[in-house]
Amino acid sequence: IQPGTVRPQPGTVRPQPGTVLQRCIDGHKDELHSLSRDIWSRPELAGNETHAHDRLVRFFSLDETWTVETHYRLPTAFRASWGPVGGGEGEPPVLNVCFLCEYDALPGIGHACGHNLIAEVGAAAALGLKAALEIQTELPQPVKVIIVLGTPAEEAIGGKIDLIEAEAFADVDLVFMAHPAQQDVSFLSCVALDEVSVKYHGKASHASAYPWEGVNALDAAVLAYNNLSALRQQLKPEWRLHGIIKHGGEKPNIIPAYTELEFYLRTPRVKDLCDLKAKAEACFRAAAVATGCQVEIIYPSHGYCNILPNATLASLYENNGRALGIQFQEQSADFCGSTDFGNVSFTVPGIHPFFYICTDAFNHTEEYAEAAGAEEAQLFTLRTAKALAMTAVDVVCCSALASEGGLQPGQAEPRSVSTLVRCNYHLIIFSSF
Repeated sequence: IQPGTVRPQPGTVRPQPGTVLQRCIDGHKDELHSLSRDIWSRPELAGNETHAHDRLVRFFSLDETWTVETHYRLPTAFRASWGPVGGGEGEPPVLNVCFLCEYDALPGIGHACGHNLIAEVGAAAALGLKAALEIQTELPQPVKVIIVLGTPAEEAIGGKIDLIEAEAFADVDLVFMAHPAQQDVSFLSCVALDEVSVKYHGKASHASAYPWEGVNALDAAVLAYNNLSALRQQLKPEWRLHGIIKHGGEKPNIIPAYTELEFYLRTPRVKDLCDLKAKAEACFRAAAVATGCQVEIIYPSHGYCNILPNATLASLYENNGRALGIQFQEQSADFCGSTDFGNVSFTVPGIHPFFYICTDAFNHTEEYAEAAGAEEAQLFTLRTAKALAMTAVDVVCCSALASEGGLQPGQAEPRSVSTLVRCNYHLIIFSSF
């Protein structure tokens, strides 16, 4: 099928969905920019995004055709839904298409990961898909078309994982979002992540008068840090571990009784993370044994899974993006970021492309924060929203999608044979790279 189009019935003439959704998004560009800029100008940390929550709720509540649920399963999450369309009277909705919005910021540098633009893309794509489907008189299956899910706390807590556990994705069949970066790609290899907090407990003493009475927790922290540095030589090239000493003592003349480290452990696949965790924990415990300290090893937040790729949706997205003038770059194997969307991809089929925003600055920098709020980012942000919405139109309006290879959501590893994933009564073939 052509990007963002549906073959009309014989004897009928109607606007193409792709054209309609593009006009809709362009018609709302000022409101969408205002939404994004408002979130950008008041950055809020993970779990505290009250202003962003209220602003997005207000945005969708202005149109009474949206059903908006505030504080949805989490204090700063929301859900807006529209539909169903296309089915006979009394028929249950079948295909639920979801767009995700993120809106948390980073400490000290604001929206340096561009989550205000993620929120804008999700809102814009939802408006576009709604407009495209409102002109359709027939669909291959009845559709509760759009769910917009506000997913807080990606940067620190893993809000999407909390929402998965709260069954917020239970009625979702297909999920879309897009993340700003330095290039346009349909997929980047986001890796599995675990955060670990290590606390050493020793015994304080005067560091000059009677140091032999003390048990030095800072020595344990330094040994642990150096143990991990030595471990890197034996790690696979694509494995990562990196961290800081968060607390190193109080004064130079007091033997530190307490120290704390924070480390991130990352591997390309969830199954490898267990091996890296075991190696890192051995380093932490060895430092405790060497210094006589007690050690606590705590995993304070959810682990992030790697993203399962979806070749079917990626191909559709690239076709639609090229029709809009997006120039896709070659897939990079070097990206080592992590996201809680990875956990979503193990639960629901979806796509998480990345998009250029008119800057060569890197994410998590002050320069990128400035670019995320700039007018120049708008063209690229709305173009990405159009491509996502057109991809959703392709799925909704095509009675069958077929491809080679397969991957089933919730399965840790891709399979080499084709796998049909049934979304209620709708069959879609999902593929891995």
